Amino acid sequence: MTQTIFMVGARGAGKTTVGNALALALGYQFIDTDLFMQQTTQMSVAEMVEKEGWLGFRRRESIALQTVTQPSTVVATGGGAILAEENRRFMRQHGTVIYLRSPADVLAQRLEEYPQDAQRPTLTGRPIAEEMLEVLAARETLYQEAAHYVMDGTGNPQQVVAQILAALQRETVK
Repeated sequence: MTQTIFMVGARGAGKTTVGNALALALGYQFIDTDLFMQQTTQMSVAEMVEKEGWLGFRRRESIALQTVTQPSTVVATGGGAILAEENRRFMRQHGTVIYLRSPADVLAQRLEEYPQDAQRPTLTGRPIAEEMLEVLAARETLYQEAAHYVMDGTGNPQQVVAQILAALQRETVK
């Protein structure tokens, strides 16, 4: 199995942390689409959104997703990448999609503990706990629709990686 593995989930779900650990375990390369866009544009996510609006940012995100997709790669997607139907379809057709699912309070707590990791402008302007509830309510069905596997993202990264590896192992046995 050398396909691309896509990590989806909200901000703070652990896509980068778990994705990195998963890539190491599999001997894959790891790419974070937000980081990729920041490196290629020399702008932060906030600057991209300020300059091009959310629509421009989402368009860049779709291009980045397609650009970084290659065999033996774990891709951590931006939390909103699943908003575009074309992205959901692309990920399902070109690899395995893993949704790291965590309740809003866990996501909010992580984002408050590691604010530098969140480098993203607020989507609603509300306190982070309220924003995460709203974001999950709006996106949950899209995450579910995109995912081949839904994983509990509340465990420590090594536990989550072990669960993902077990699911992928079952897939290759089929």
